[in-house]
Parts: sequence; C-alpha cells; structure tokens
Amino acid sequence: MRNFRDLDVWKSSVLFVKKIYQITDTFPATEKYGLSSQISRCAVSIPSNIAEGCSRNSQRDFSRFLQISLGSSFELETQIEIAKELNFIKDEQYFNLISELHTIQKRIQALKKYVENNL
Repeated sequence: MRNFRDLDVWKSSVLFVKKIYQITDTFPATEKYGLSSQISRCAVSIPSNIAEGCSRNSQRDFSRFLQISLGSSFELETQIEIAKELNFIKDEQYFNLISELHTIQKRIQALKKYVENNL
C-alpha cells in the first residue's frame, strides 16, 4: 500500500479541486444541480481515484485507478469548455484552468507509465 499523500500529483489535484469549487460558486444558481455539480464531482474524482488506487495491492490495480482519474480529468476538461461556452467563466480563468489541468493530466500519465513499467 502506498501513501497517496506523498504523491505530488495528488497534492496538486486537491488544490485544483479547491479552485474549481471557488469558480463554480460564481455560476448561476440555476446550475447548482447541473453543470456546477457535475464539474465539482469530476474534479473531486481525480484525487479520489489516485488515493483509492494507492490502497490497492497490485501495480495493475493502481494503474487502473490512475486511468480512471485520467478519464475524469478529460471529462472535467470538456465541462470546463462547456462552462466557457456558456460564459460562466472568463477567458483568463479558462486558460488558467485548462493549463493547470493539462499539467495534472501529464503527471497522472507519467505516474501511470512508471507504475506499468514496474509491474
């Protein structure tokens, strides 16, 4: 079992969740149970799946949970794009979020590759 708290990608994805919550708090009230909720759940799923994968006994299982985390990040990227198209977020917020999310995606992918090379 690994300590997920030691993983920089987990730490950065938790901080990213905080940013997501701060931004979705500014969405229209009508989106509370719509896009805002979906974005928040997706963002939380990223570090949650990294943590859950760390609890698994095999590298293969850990890799599978990293893949799920990566999938959530791409789903989140799509939802951020939709929020931008609906003018719920400003261009600068959008570019900052997407840039940070791409960094997290690359780090998850690098960790997944490392784990798979050490099966």
